[in-house]
Amino acid sequence: MSQMIQLKLPDGKIIELESGATIFDAAAKIGPGLAKAALAGKINGNLLDLRTPLTASADFEVVTAKSPEANDVCRHSMAHIMAEAILRLFPEAQFGIGPAIENGFYYDFLLPRALTTEDLASVEKEMDEIIKAKSPFVRKVVSSAEALEMFKKAGQPLKLELIEELGDQTITVFSQGKFVDLCRGPHVQDSGAVKNFKLLSVAGAYWRGDEKRQMLQRIYGTAFITKEELKEHLDRLEEAKKRDHRKLGKELDLFSTHEEVGPGLVFWHPRGARIRHEIEKFWKEQHYRNGYELMYTPHIGQSWLWETSGHLQNYKDAMYNPMEIDGNNYYIKPMNCPFHIMTYKSQVRSYRDLPLRWAELGTVYRYEKSGVLHGLLRVRGFTQDDAHIFCTPEQIQDEIREILRFSLKLWKAFGFKDIKAYLATRPEKAVGHEDARWEQATESLRQAIIAENLDWNSMRAAALFTARRSI
Repeated sequence: MSQMIQLKLPDGKIIELESGATIFDAAAKIGPGLAKAALAGKINGNLLDLRTPLTASADFEVVTAKSPEANDVCRHSMAHIMAEAILRLFPEAQFGIGPAIENGFYYDFLLPRALTTEDLASVEKEMDEIIKAKSPFVRKVVSSAEALEMFKKAGQPLKLELIEELGDQTITVFSQGKFVDLCRGPHVQDSGAVKNFKLLSVAGAYWRGDEKRQMLQRIYGTAFITKEELKEHLDRLEEAKKRDHRKLGKELDLFSTHEEVGPGLVFWHPRGARIRHEIEKFWKEQHYRNGYELMYTPHIGQSWLWETSGHLQNYKDAMYNPMEIDGNNYYIKPMNCPFHIMTYKSQVRSYRDLPLRWAELGTVYRYEKSGVLHGLLRVRGFTQDDAHIFCTPEQIQDEIREILRFSLKLWKAFGFKDIKAYLATRPEKAVGHEDARWEQATESLRQAIIAENLDWNSMRAAALFTARRSI
């Protein structure tokens, strides 16, 4: 006799099914209308494909077009439809990965020639044909050996690499039409269930983000459940293009970059420099009013400084190669922290002097991969609004609260009103003081965020906010 499982619905009701029944079966038991509208399901909060078998009692929810997760399911399926279109146009194509992302999707391909924006129209035409065909998405669970054989026959070495990393375990693949992909899902029932999309651009992307690996071609697209949502998003993109800071920077003669000098290095023109001067003047006035003293520190430092600070052990990939001066290696600075600490150590300090609040508009240089450089947003040289507070353990709570208040004040002065905080917890690989000090710092950050009524969540990271203040 088959084992029965219980599913608890959002309204608290319980339904029973035989173990092995799928999420779609569960939706159908609730009602035929819901089964017809179902896109995916949630088991204990985890988004899963309708074809996923149920093996244990759990909290259960059906995802429909009205659910917050609907667009993600739509975009994931659309990425597979785009990949099938590419396979039709380029039978020798090799496939990387193709996830749903915020407001869209992408897929990485290794192709026999470079794509242009004109090629996107041909890909879109093939996608329309696939959508009209209403090809079902077929889910299949295979062993790692079977998956390796499957993708070896298909001539997909990039997929083989991913499978080998998964080790000896069962693997889920999805197929629609002649396209087969290594994928957990979820996907819609068939290709006809999604139709509101637009391909946006083509860009280069190194395989696995490693610049020593193959350069693939990444096609970006966007998709929404409804035509209205798609149109609204495309209209926003058009408006954003008009306000792109790279376009305005050129039209208003504010700044420029020059590949022959070095990508990611910004030249401030006289008009841009005047704007920057006004920002810096405001910044300095505000810091003095809020109890800070200003500093200027060198742009380079000997290797022992970066070894002592831990940068060479943990941050070397983002640092430029050293230069030899008088027989010693010097590094151009990626951060200002060690210089402020050296200043603090320049004399004996008393606890009565604390807190010391030192700020600097410190110009730093970091190696960013060429593929991520973007106007003034991702650069290789920038001037960072940086400050370090030297205080006693008893002063930590008050100082963090005051830092947050001051930061919010500055952001709001420049029109940033919708601010979300991420509370950084201790990472697995951590340096610094004992556990108790980490816990004290984390709790102080949490209390400051709560006190300012900010929207926030917790994450294991090295920074409190989504973006730095930088100029």
